[in-house]
Amino acid sequence: MFKTLRRDIQSVIERDPAARNALEVLLCYPGLQAVWGHRVSHWLWTHGFKLPARWASQVMRGFTGIEIHPGAIIGPGFFVDHGMGVVIGETAEIGADVTLYHGVTLGGTSTFKGKRHPTLKDRVVVGAGAKVLGAITIGEGSRIGANAVVVRPVPPNSVVVGVPGQTVSRARPRPVEGPLDMEHTWLPDMIGQSVISLMSRVDALEHRIQGLTPAVVTPHAPEQGLWRGQDFSI
Repeated sequence: MFKTLRRDIQSVIERDPAARNALEVLLCYPGLQAVWGHRVSHWLWTHGFKLPARWASQVMRGFTGIEIHPGAIIGPGFFVDHGMGVVIGETAEIGADVTLYHGVTLGGTSTFKGKRHPTLKDRVVVGAGAKVLGAITIGEGSRIGANAVVVRPVPPNSVVVGVPGQTVSRARPRPVEGPLDMEHTWLPDMIGQSVISLMSRVDALEHRIQGLTPAVVTPHAPEQGLWRGQDFSI
């Protein structure tokens, strides 16, 4: 347990350049406080104390602005940056060294009592405002772009952007050891790329049409004699 708590603190220091020391992290980081509160409520939940577990989670929700159901399974090194508005559902499963930013929802899409929330494998990064919905799996080392809505499984080492989320395979996986890839803002613009592709096709079609259409003859002015004697008044 103490090893996990130390790893939680270290994960904040490694991934947030604003964190200066362990004491500051302990006192001023609601993400860490919410995770530790969840570890207590999860212990109560798994040992049959369901109501105290829910009460403890609600207390932490009011204190930190982060709602984590006590039934959720969270691995070591979990980091919630800023954290306000984060919601993690009952059957969510989170691996090691996962990072969530504020406004993230790991939600369900049905009233089914079984597995209905997502599973995030190790080293997943979820950008601010993103929604990951349903009993889907996000492969290890993947990044979810800010405000993306993910409703389908994501293979390992992928990038997901847009609404609904579109998966883009990455050239190479991130290393298991060493600093985590926190550059989640370096994401492809799938809509922009689609628009550029469509514009290129439209330009190509216009060139083909211009090559097939006879030249347009501009009529001479009346004083040049072509339309002389005709009345064009309305």
